[in-house]
Amino acid sequence: MASISSSPRSVEEIFKDYSARRVGILRALTDDVDEFYNLCDPEKENLCLYGHPNETWEVNLPAEEVPPELPEPALGINFARDGMNRRDWLSLVAVHSDCWLLSVAFYFGARLNRNERKRLFSLINEVPTVFEVVTERKPIKDKPSADSGSKSRGSSIKRSSDGQVKSTPKLEDESYQEDEEEHGETLCGSCGGNYSADEFWIGCDICEKWYHGKCVKITPAKAESIKQYKCPSCTLKRSRQ
Repeated sequence: MASISSSPRSVEEIFKDYSARRVGILRALTDDVDEFYNLCDPEKENLCLYGHPNETWEVNLPAEEVPPELPEPALGINFARDGMNRRDWLSLVAVHSDCWLLSVAFYFGARLNRNERKRLFSLINEVPTVFEVVTERKPIKDKPSADSGSKSRGSSIKRSSDGQVKSTPKLEDESYQEDEEEHGETLCGSCGGNYSADEFWIGCDICEKWYHGKCVKITPAKAESIKQYKCPSCTLKRSRQ
């Protein structure tokens, strides 16, 4: 384990350390997976998966000193090994390993300034996570949320009767196509333009008409703070009553 005196200090050094540790962990969870699996005997004590700066990996007991010199990986990864599907278990270890890699990187980066921390995160964010590699997933945009049953897919926003904002992240290209088909006949209540999944739309909670955000001067950020949206027409009608 690296000593504090030899800790990486610059953004480049910290990212190099992160990358090397990541390579070691990936090797344990892919190329050397059978060996790794056998070492994680549930009958043994709390075990951790370490990735080292020389691109090697190790399954070992946690450090004895408290607090440890570096953040510790997840304890007891071996205990769950036989209680779940092997692939699921490896995915679980991968997720915890990603957390550990980030914690070590930003432990070393604690003295970096704001811009340096942003640059370090950008470098880390450019490479797939251990979880993505182990589960053979490529980095993709967020999946639809549980609220995707709402009329508000793509970058549009709609509110439920309890005032909760229901928004769904943009999806992949196929979903854009589905979105276009689903709302192809939806027209903006202001300009009459057709629905487009790559534009921000907002639905009126009174008349349930849809509007381009730009037509009614509502941004996604502003929409988040509105409990019940009334379009210009409904607002005008109410003011006349």
